[in-house]
Amino acid sequence: MKITNVEPFLVWGGNRNYTFVVVDTDAGISGVGEAGLTWKEQAVAGTVEHLKQFLIGQGADRIEFLWQSMSRGGFFPPGAIGNSAIAAIDIALWDIQGKARGVPVYQLLGGLVRDRVVCYPHTVGAIREELVEDCRRHVAEGWQFVRISVGARDGIMEPRVAVRACLDDFAAIREAIGDDVEIVCDIHTRLEVPDAIRLCRESERFRPFFIEDPLRAESMHAYRLVRAQTAVPLAIGEHLASKWEFRQLIEEELMDYARIDLCIAGGLSESKKIAGWCEAHHIQLALHNPLGPISAAACLHLSLASSNVGVLEMPRKPMTRLTDVVPVQVEWKAGYLVPPTRPGLGVEFDRDAARRNPFQMQPAPQFRRPDGAFTNW
Repeated sequence: MKITNVEPFLVWGGNRNYTFVVVDTDAGISGVGEAGLTWKEQAVAGTVEHLKQFLIGQGADRIEFLWQSMSRGGFFPPGAIGNSAIAAIDIALWDIQGKARGVPVYQLLGGLVRDRVVCYPHTVGAIREELVEDCRRHVAEGWQFVRISVGARDGIMEPRVAVRACLDDFAAIREAIGDDVEIVCDIHTRLEVPDAIRLCRESERFRPFFIEDPLRAESMHAYRLVRAQTAVPLAIGEHLASKWEFRQLIEEELMDYARIDLCIAGGLSESKKIAGWCEAHHIQLALHNPLGPISAAACLHLSLASSNVGVLEMPRKPMTRLTDVVPVQVEWKAGYLVPPTRPGLGVEFDRDAARRNPFQMQPAPQFRRPDGAFTNW
């Protein structure tokens, strides 16, 4: 079974773009994958075009060989853009193998370790009362987690104000939903070390499931300072694009939950390696999944086949977005995603529908400090 074509699809989803890649074979079996790196979709699609030279005419079952060829064949390390393109192709190849063998991808990854995967949604609110009400609504629907974040006011990110507001959110939500529902908090790399430590330490009384990405991703060694001064579990890694970039976090045990993004960190092949490495250091998985239905499916299959899983990000229920482009998606039941029974990823991709929703240029949101300095969104 030889690869005959590799085609990227940049799809406008109503409020953001999605990057999908379809791999075709001479056996009539096609697979679909998804790439991460929002706001750099065209760069990822261009990289997919460059990677075709390593794929066309090759056996679709040589997944590891093709991964190594794509990753190392351009001499320069691929970085986040390159690994996002590789991720989409890699996921599509696993989809092909599952379809060719008539089994779900999780069977190829070792089979079911669990019967279902608990997940957390994105709960939102412009003001605290709206956020609390959205948390209550999600709990009433059956979700067992809620998510809050450290935010800005009118595009201005003042750390001291944001930390106080986040702690007030914690208190209000914990009172509203009780002790049996877990809370995760995403700082989104917006704080420096002193403010991150203060938020982590003062949030301990609210028993968060984890605090996510307190610091910028460029300096993993800074997590030594945070790790030493709080008992709150830390979840880190959504920016990281390879096992090499995860190395320090894992070997120094600077995190409790690995936020691997399959669609940035090289796909299922690379993420499976990172997951196994995490297991040896008692680090659980909390896969980063803010993307589309193909990402959700790939994350579900890896979580179903991995022993060290804490929770899976699932911003909203399946079949609420891109239902024309991906008319068959994974299934949600009472706060969990359940194992697909269809072969491959268990989803369907409509190329014609994808072409009817072409890419639209969208600027990335930006935050400023009160003095006008740029800061992370």
